[in-house]
Parts: sequence; C-alpha cells; structure tokens
Amino acid sequence: MPTVSIIIINYNTAAYTVQSVAAVQRETAESLPYEIIVVDNASEEEDYNKLADQLPNDDRIQLIRSEVNTGFGGGNMLGFQQAKGVYLLFLNNDAFLLNDCLSRLHEFLGSHPKVGVATAQNYDQNGRFVPSFDHNKGLRRLLLGRGFLETVFPKRYPKRKQEYAQPIEVDWVNGAFLFFRREAFEAAGGFDTEIFLYFEEMDICHRLREKGYSSMLVPDAKIEHHQGASTQPRPALSMESYRSYFHVIKKSRGVFVLLIIKFYLGLVFLLKPKKRYLLPVLWNSSLKNHSIKPTL
Repeated sequence: MPTVSIIIINYNTAAYTVQSVAAVQRETAESLPYEIIVVDNASEEEDYNKLADQLPNDDRIQLIRSEVNTGFGGGNMLGFQQAKGVYLLFLNNDAFLLNDCLSRLHEFLGSHPKVGVATAQNYDQNGRFVPSFDHNKGLRRLLLGRGFLETVFPKRYPKRKQEYAQPIEVDWVNGAFLFFRREAFEAAGGFDTEIFLYFEEMDICHRLREKGYSSMLVPDAKIEHHQGASTQPRPALSMESYRSYFHVIKKSRGVFVLLIIKFYLGLVFLLKPKKRYLLPVLWNSSLKNHSIKPTL
C-alpha cells in the first residue's frame, strides 16, 4: 500500500507532466512507498496519446482520462477517488521536485499531527526564489495591502517575499504543491468542485482551519515551478479568477462582506480603464451560470 498518493493533472501539456513524473521518481527515496495518479483533463487526442506513450511503464503509475475538463478541483477529486495513500500530494504538472520532498513532508506531518497541509519552497525555472504562500484576501488585505500588513503585523502576516529556513504557519499555501494529511483533507471536504480555477487553496485552507488544522510552509522541501505553463493569462481567465474569489468570500465571510468587497472593487475597476472589462463580473459572478467551466 502506498504511503503517499501523488495526483497530477494534465491538460494539453504532456511534456511537462512526463517531466514532473520523472522528477518524483528521481528524487523520492525507494524506502517510501508511493503511487502517481495522472488525470488527463480532456486534453486534445494528440497530447493524450503523447502522455500515454511517454509515461514510464511502472506499476506505481496510473493514468485516468476525463472526457470533460473539470478544472483544478474536479480533476484532483477524480484522482483522489483512486488514491490509497494516507498522505496526498496534489502536484502541478509544471512543478518539479528538487529534492526528496515526499520523505521530508511525510516526516514533518508525522511529527506535527495538527498540520493539515504543507507546501514546499518554490523556485522558478531560473532558480530564483518565489513566494510559496499568501495571506487571506479579505477586506483588510484589499484596503491596506500586503506590504502594510507585513510591516505592521509581522507575526500575523509573515513576509511572502522572504526565503525562510524554518517551517512557518501561513494562511494558505501555493496550489502547485499541496501535501495533505488524508484525514484532514477528508475532514475539510476536499476541493470545492464548483470552482473551475483559482482560489481553491484559500478556500480549502480556510476550511482546514475551521477543523483545527494548520497550513505550513516547510522550506526544507524544494520545487521548481514553471508558473502558468498550462493557463496562459487572458481576459476570460481573469474574470474566472474574480468569480472564484467572490464564491470563496461568500462561503467564508458571508454576503455582507462580499457586497462591501464588490463595491470597493467596482470603484477600483472604474478608476482603472484597463480593468473595466471586469465590471460585469461584479453582478454576474455566479459560478453556476457564468463560469468558463464546460457543461455536459
């Protein structure tokens, strides 16, 4: 039985997925039992065939194909249904292990029973440090900004752009590498499959906190993350990001706070011409009716 189940989503980026799988195999100690579940999220036929042909012939690797692109949460939950490990790593296909992250985090969570999820320290493809966590995006952060909060309340809001040597508790961790204690993931209800993309980490880390679990950066584990390889920026994705954000705020903070945030952002969008295309999202923010998520 695997100790760790690694779930990786592929969407028309088979070359990245094959490289990510290879890094797991290369860096992980043979003494740690693991399995890799690759979920193809309705890629083009050519990309899926490339993936099927190039994945290693290894009993620990399973390839699942979804007929519909279900997004980050849906794809990962599809993989989770097949997972057997007591720990779960949801790994972006454009994220590559730089050391034995699995063993390090298996040991860390094993000795810290109230940690629900941990992430590794992120570096970009040029070896430069990049932030691996963030603060909750509520009214305080919107109105005052990250820099002010980190300067005035450093214990509550640790500096994102600082490279840490010791583990640190944070609000929510980078979605490129999410190492969960299975019982915590299940207690929190897993990923919200109504969300197609964006803010899944803020949502689930909030729900973990409500169940008594913390979220941690463990910098001894290190990954290389090619940011945005499978989701290139475009207006539709920016609009989707705000829909997901409003959905999470409504769940976690309630309708009143959501309305205040929408009012504030409405003023921001009006004052910035390049942001005005986002105005319709303020009154058409329902994921059910307006998301880019495909429908069956």
